[in-house]
Amino acid sequence: MSWDDLYDEHARARMVDEPAKRVPAPERTPFERDRARVVHSASLRRLAAKTQVVGPASDDFVRNRLTHSLEVAQVARDVAHVLGCHPDLAETAALAHDMGHPPFGHNGERALDELAASCGGFEGNAQTLRILTRLEAKSADAAGRSIGLNLTRATLDACTKYPWPRAVETGPKFGVYVDDLPVFGWLRDGISGPRRCVEAQVMDFADDVAYSVHDLEDGVVAGRIDLVQLDAPAARREVWETVRDWYLPSASDEALDDAFARLREVGTWPSAPYDGSRRALASLKNLTSDVIGVFCGSVQHATRKAYGDQPLVRHLADLVVPEVTVLEVGVLKGIAAHYVMRTDDRITLMDRQRTLMAELFEELTKRPSALDRQFRDDLDDATDDAARTRVVIDQLASLTDASAVGWHDRLVRQRPR
Repeated sequence: MSWDDLYDEHARARMVDEPAKRVPAPERTPFERDRARVVHSASLRRLAAKTQVVGPASDDFVRNRLTHSLEVAQVARDVAHVLGCHPDLAETAALAHDMGHPPFGHNGERALDELAASCGGFEGNAQTLRILTRLEAKSADAAGRSIGLNLTRATLDACTKYPWPRAVETGPKFGVYVDDLPVFGWLRDGISGPRRCVEAQVMDFADDVAYSVHDLEDGVVAGRIDLVQLDAPAARREVWETVRDWYLPSASDEALDDAFARLREVGTWPSAPYDGSRRALASLKNLTSDVIGVFCGSVQHATRKAYGDQPLVRHLADLVVPEVTVLEVGVLKGIAAHYVMRTDDRITLMDRQRTLMAELFEELTKRPSALDRQFRDDLDDATDDAARTRVVIDQLASLTDASAVGWHDRLVRQRPR
């Protein structure tokens, strides 16, 4: 069965039909073209200077949003290959999944959500959809309005981790702003309810895997995490409280202890503190690889057991993530959160970052001439206060960690008193 059979003309459609190239080009599938457009986008490049967990300027080793996205893409491609969904489609969704994140990671996201209260809030995944279908300059409709990268319907659906607008019953996570509902309706044409396509589920799982394993690795190398210390029950109890606060509120100590015990059985789990040697770093990298293999193998086996050997595409299947894997991923995420993100110095830094974003928002609202040209144009087209606020939020979300600090120095700290 060909890819055209598995992904029909409706799935391969673009918002605006594109004429054939005048100059012959190598034959590519629509999803290969989508991947290339994301790879060459400015929004993807900016992720190199945006925080994953630790600021990208603080350490040469730690992940930034771009390196994290590359690792998510590799995991997603491997999982998709086994399940029979298009690997380029899953990889593109993984590459794009964090394009909407603002400076300063999830802390910046929370700050912008508060600042954007009057226009519907802010969510990194909803911002990703906005970038892909509006803000990233590549294509335009017949009226000359930007339609972003003009990706296929299936790719945009795969990029939509939370296929619903903001609502009380769905909590703080959502995937589309009110003024982007028309394009959301187009990409979800024929789909009822909030069910995610299997490619989006692959992307989401790959994100969880990469996030849990690689943030742990960064914390160990930075000297913030000592995995051997967790052999002590008292140390684990503290971490399990963080796991419940941040990720798995109903997980018991016993279930988390069991999950930790299974992780410790991975052959490369350390028996001595990390000492910075090449041998220790190699062992840590092998642990990273082994744990990723355990997580992916578990999900691939469970999903295949549920659906058999047929290719799993679009809305014909759901990824099966065993509860034991959910707990093991939660344990690793909780370790990183407890020892890296909950420290006093981190909390102080996060407070400063939120203040910086609030002051920049206030200044740009008063001085729209300071916006970049494309956002000034958007401001000219805005028809009400909510739309004007959204433009300022779009500008702030586009900044990197360093450029946010630079803009604040230039516009706020150095302004005439």
